[in-house]
Amino acid sequence: MIKNKPRNDMRQKRHRRIRKNLIGTPVRPRLSVFRSSKNVYAQLIDDVNGVTLASASSVEKDSKLSNGGNVEGAKAVGTLIAERGLKLDVKNVIFDRSGYLYHGRIKALAEAARAAGLEF
Repeated sequence: MIKNKPRNDMRQKRHRRIRKNLIGTPVRPRLSVFRSSKNVYAQLIDDVNGVTLASASSVEKDSKLSNGGNVEGAKAVGTLIAERGLKLDVKNVIFDRSGYLYHGRIKALAEAARAAGLEF
């Protein structure tokens, strides 16, 4: 009998495979996205120096979202991470979807970040 692996295990396997080729630099950091069932998180990461330059999430206190786990929450996080990146003079980023399909909340976050001024 064939047993299916859990969905998150397969996502993590895809993420490891993708990360072999994505490296964030101080000039062009990696925009890493994580989504849980209730919230969305994004970080601008410099992999060369091993530091997080900026982060945004739907859990933050100044966030006025009633539900951070939907498309509207993802759009708000995408706009917020773009604003914080532009304050640091970061315009170009490498998008790391962390093994998730480019669909739904991940797509909404990416499009909101592009609309707010990030290029990828």
